[in-house]
Amino acid sequence: MMNGLLWSVCILCLTTLGMMFILKKFNQPYLIAYIMVGIILGPHISGVFTDPGQTETIGEIGILLLMFFLGMEINVPDSKSMLIKPVVAQSIKIILSIGCAFLIGYFMELSLNSIILIAVLFIFNSTAVVSEFLSRHKTLKTAFGITVLNMLIFQDLLLAPVLTMLKAWNKPEFDIFTLLFPAALCCLIFFILKKIRNKREIRLPEFFRSIEKDHDLQVFSGLFICLISGLLAELAGMSSALGSFMAGVVVGRVRTFTWLEHSLIPFKVFFVTLFFVSIGLRLDIPYLFSNFGIILLGTFFVLASNSLMSAIAFRLLKYSWKDSWYGGALLSQTGEFGILALSVAYKSGIIEYSLYKAGLGITCLSLLLSTIWITFLNSATAKRSVVRMMKRN
Repeated sequence: MMNGLLWSVCILCLTTLGMMFILKKFNQPYLIAYIMVGIILGPHISGVFTDPGQTETIGEIGILLLMFFLGMEINVPDSKSMLIKPVVAQSIKIILSIGCAFLIGYFMELSLNSIILIAVLFIFNSTAVVSEFLSRHKTLKTAFGITVLNMLIFQDLLLAPVLTMLKAWNKPEFDIFTLLFPAALCCLIFFILKKIRNKREIRLPEFFRSIEKDHDLQVFSGLFICLISGLLAELAGMSSALGSFMAGVVVGRVRTFTWLEHSLIPFKVFFVTLFFVSIGLRLDIPYLFSNFGIILLGTFFVLASNSLMSAIAFRLLKYSWKDSWYGGALLSQTGEFGILALSVAYKSGIIEYSLYKAGLGITCLSLLLSTIWITFLNSATAKRSVVRMMKRN
């Protein structure tokens, strides 16, 4: 039993290392490597892991840690306009996403359930992919980077009422208050973000400062803060990831906890890896091959339409076309919370298994191709700008 587990973990680490070295040469984010490892080690190729549940539950801790660190790193803008802009941009994108989903449903004669789920997939992008891309290219703390990141946070705020709605969709005892409660909590969190933006440092009692000198206490205190925040948010009807994010926002302003990032970063890397490996494990490879044309076409349609809708939203906020297309490219993919919504919709009986598999395939492919798509759109926009400058001269 132990030998089998050790072999599986060793193969996982070796395969992950190999994929990371390959992607490092092409300057691509490691999240793509993790999904590829899941596909390679999954039941349809090598069979090292036959049950996605082996890593899925543990991997979800990685999302909590990822959102916790994101909350610690983010600079909540002092300017009111910088705080409102992401909300307006995301609201425009939501309206466009719903319109696009209804157009798809009309031409493909889909049910209302399927149309709503397509709209949800358009709305949610990948916080993990976009934040890593912005961080790698040192644009995370620029004005435009903060706007994009705050749009993603607003999406995460919306996750709670969306998941509540999906869980209660087919239940006869559906109560409107089950949807209003998490929505009200989202508004409360937005209000807290507005209030905390001017709070640069939070002081704790002297007792807590003793943690600074004890590494073991640091590790377990940090993990407890992150996980209990996620648990409390889940019990309140919201997403656990959002609870961890809010804890990160507060902890990031406590000088006593400056050691947290160094103490928890190995845990974050390991658990985030498992989460994205579990996405690769869930892919039905035979289904993808038998429906490859439709899945690929659907993926490129998602990337193109999401880019266009996001670019329009940025342009309406008076950003330049160059920045608008860059933002559109960043928000082109469907994200990890889209996968969560798909899973909840399937378990609630809202969609059939075939649509679940197709949605999962398109989401994973959009994540895999997103950085290539961003690079392609950026280079195309840059060439266009050069041509325009040459014409002017």
